[in-house]
Amino acid sequence: MDGTALITEYWRTCEARDWEAFGALVAPDIVYREPQTREIVRGREDYVAFNQTYPGDWHITVERVIAHDGDGVSWTTVVVGDESMTGLCFFRFEDGVITEIDDFWPEPYEPPAREVPVVDRY
Repeated sequence: MDGTALITEYWRTCEARDWEAFGALVAPDIVYREPQTREIVRGREDYVAFNQTYPGDWHITVERVIAHDGDGVSWTTVVVGDESMTGLCFFRFEDGVITEIDDFWPEPYEPPAREVPVVDRY
């Protein structure tokens, strides 16, 4: 399985709550880091439990996946209740499994005022 397919399948199994298939996509010694909260999870069993026990009725939509030579990135939209969040995950993979994930959750903010109106808002 190429990197794009691996990451896409990772998100599909996560959204489906297919924890056995999800766990099979990550290395036994997976390392997951979330820099904003300074959380780190090590090992397949703990990482599956970390995801399996996330509170709330959450759903994931994959916006984009790019992968090449053992590295990949995904852009997702995660909805928990009425809240929608953007997720950016950076992956490392080897021998058909994900070995490392760095997970970023940027928050929207208001841009500074500009003297030249060259940017539209959406």
